[in-house]
Amino acid sequence: MASRMEDLNVVMADRLRKAESLEKSGIPLYPNNYRVLHRSHHVFQQAEGLTDEQLQEKNLSFTLAGRIMAIRSFGKSIFMHIQDEYGKIQLYFQKNNLDPEKFSLVKKFDIGDIIWVQGTAFRTKTGELTLLVNDVALLTKNLRPLPEKYHGLRDVETRYRQRYLDLMVNPHVREVFKKRTRIIQAVRSFFSERGFLEVETPMMQLIAGGATARPFKTYHNALGMELYLRIAPELYLKRLLVGGFEKVFELNRNFRNEGISTQHNPEFTMLEFYEAYATYEDFMKLTEELFEFLCRELNGGVLRITYQGEEIDLTPPWRRYRFYDSLIEIGGVPEEVIKSFEAAVSFSRNLGIKPEKYEGHGKLLTKLFDVLVEPKLIQPTFITHYPLEVSPLSRRNDKEPDLVDRFELFIAGREMANAFSELNDPRDQKERFLRQLEAKRAGDEEAHEMDEDYIRALEYGMPPAAGEGIGIDRLVMLFTDMPSIRDVILFPLLKPEK
Repeated sequence: MASRMEDLNVVMADRLRKAESLEKSGIPLYPNNYRVLHRSHHVFQQAEGLTDEQLQEKNLSFTLAGRIMAIRSFGKSIFMHIQDEYGKIQLYFQKNNLDPEKFSLVKKFDIGDIIWVQGTAFRTKTGELTLLVNDVALLTKNLRPLPEKYHGLRDVETRYRQRYLDLMVNPHVREVFKKRTRIIQAVRSFFSERGFLEVETPMMQLIAGGATARPFKTYHNALGMELYLRIAPELYLKRLLVGGFEKVFELNRNFRNEGISTQHNPEFTMLEFYEAYATYEDFMKLTEELFEFLCRELNGGVLRITYQGEEIDLTPPWRRYRFYDSLIEIGGVPEEVIKSFEAAVSFSRNLGIKPEKYEGHGKLLTKLFDVLVEPKLIQPTFITHYPLEVSPLSRRNDKEPDLVDRFELFIAGREMANAFSELNDPRDQKERFLRQLEAKRAGDEEAHEMDEDYIRALEYGMPPAAGEGIGIDRLVMLFTDMPSIRDVILFPLLKPEK
């Protein structure tokens, strides 16, 4: 490590001397007065299907810029590859074709420099489309060399910590994040076309509500009060239903002060949407339509994708299991465990799952579900009718009041969406908040807080409605075949460098 650092310092010192020498000779290192009229893909588009003879007849001229990624010098001629956002293109510098001072400048370029060129397109003897450069300028001098094996930067921590470097040298990474943008644009289009209003709700909140999660705390100096970064926008979005908006959605950043894994990041992007006079069953159909729409936009309409070696068929309708049935039929849980809390405690302990003192039967069964059922749900599957205990904001089922009208969607062995018919009875909601407070006093750090203003809003009357949340990061993982959530977040939080 020390030797590599010494080598790096030597190279950087040499580049700094070179930069200072260029400046002294009157060459600006960071000018901003050169017009860039084309990108690399314009060259390929205009030259498509043309022979070298046809290219010379047309004399196609281009003015573009990019980062030098390769240099091959042959004395009186120099080949380079530069890269812009759209790809790479080869440049050819010939001594007889350039002003002597400009050719001398070209010989001082380093890999990593950003340059401006004007040139005409031709094909080399090997058929590679190339620009014969007629004019050139330095736009940005590189002082820190690219990694030794920059063509295949694979060190995960370096890639995440120095994402700019990852994007620079790994074209497939740029494509992942371009696709992320396309996915978000498609989601917006889907809901806008269906009459949903996009809104924004507070990210700093007096009460961390809308989900069961441990929040991050912050402090507002001007108001002299402690606030929380939101764990979910749900309660604010439902306040909008009270106010008269009937269809709303928000693409929001949420913050949950909990574990980090390939599927969890403390800061993440969530889509939440709510519709008055809809039910959780309506939203199962809407969710299928959303994924079908995304496949049309991203996958040419093909409803089969491959994720980490597994072929996943997104063709509706998707299979459905009630929560208790999934434990028995998929998880192999004995029926007695579903019926008896004592049997569930014993069964859980045999699996190494220790029940907490504040956990009831429903909470314990969801822990068993996470271990025994969720990893097996590779094909799209709706799990419905969750226990009331783990659903403090969901409407009770009319026929089975210990269960709620709720579903979670699982694909590739992980939760993708959570939805339910909304609880709009302020009396029931207040009672559930009080039970959550009891759980918090017993040690449950993720229990929901009491929100008196939300109760007041419900007392004015919220129409019957359904709501849903979909994790955008996991959605992007699925459609880009990425194994880790950090692969689809541009700048994931890491510990400070040593």
